[in-house]
Amino acid sequence: MLEDRQTAPSAAPWPAAYPQGYAVVDVETTGLARDDRIVSAAVYRLDARGEVEDHWYTLVNPERDPGPVWIHGLTSDVLEGAPLFPEIAEEFTARLQGRVLVAHNAVFDWGMIAREYARAEREAPVRQRLCTIALSKELGLPLANHKLESLAAHFGVVQQRAHHALDDARVLAEAFRPSLRAAARDGVRLPLLECRPLTEWSDRSAPRIGRQSGGYPSGGYPSGSWRPSRKRPACPYPNPGRYEPGRQLKQGMRIAFSGDTSVERDLLEDRAVEAGLHVATSLSRLTSLLVTNDPDSGTSKVVKARQFGTPVVDEAAFGQLLGNVEPASDA
Repeated sequence: MLEDRQTAPSAAPWPAAYPQGYAVVDVETTGLARDDRIVSAAVYRLDARGEVEDHWYTLVNPERDPGPVWIHGLTSDVLEGAPLFPEIAEEFTARLQGRVLVAHNAVFDWGMIAREYARAEREAPVRQRLCTIALSKELGLPLANHKLESLAAHFGVVQQRAHHALDDARVLAEAFRPSLRAAARDGVRLPLLECRPLTEWSDRSAPRIGRQSGGYPSGGYPSGSWRPSRKRPACPYPNPGRYEPGRQLKQGMRIAFSGDTSVERDLLEDRAVEAGLHVATSLSRLTSLLVTNDPDSGTSKVVKARQFGTPVVDEAAFGQLLGNVEPASDA
């Protein structure tokens, strides 16, 4: 429990280059696409050594269908009276200001937050983020997969309400503290990434809140997926070839996925398609990149990737690459 936390010995050395404060964040959303919205948000503010200073939670009216109600439990009736994002933006800013944003799969939480601020014609006060998936890899933690529940179990943190923003943020704060201290003890460089706030936004149309399709659980999308299934359009860009490690992805690249992911697979693929990438259901010599969190597994795609020399990255690295995909060359 947070109340039973142990403080690090005062005499223990602490890296001077480490941040002076953190904002551990979790947001629940209507989905994972670029036009999806936040329905709830929580922030645990931590000091330089990971001690909790305070926490904050709010519902947010997404002004549209709430999406996977069976996951986050927030119906249209609950959200209809909640504040709009512009109404909580000032408080959210106060919680994030001057701190490193910490989240599990941080590229997702940061993207959702940045877009909400842009819609509100404001700038998110975040300059750096830290992904706890990336940190767990830096520390070499023996996790079965990259889900929050696995990280929590490793540190003996008990989850009380999974997919409730406040409890997810609490769990992550409790797991981040020992991770941060292990990094400081071992001289591990924190995997900090720059955050570039959006400065403008244009929304696509989306169902307004309350206009839910009958016949779906709780008025949301069908159980087992976060949006109605549909055939993806063909990628309009030619395949520019294989991904080169250390460089950007380029529109038209063929991306294959294998194994367990912390983000719902269909939604992860949606993000790739929206970035102009070609999602391949199988792996061939033409595949540009394989995304897998278990490169040592014996799945057919991993085996073929080894045979063909196809580059491989994990989900967290892929999420970072998605943030800056190079446009396709002019024909």
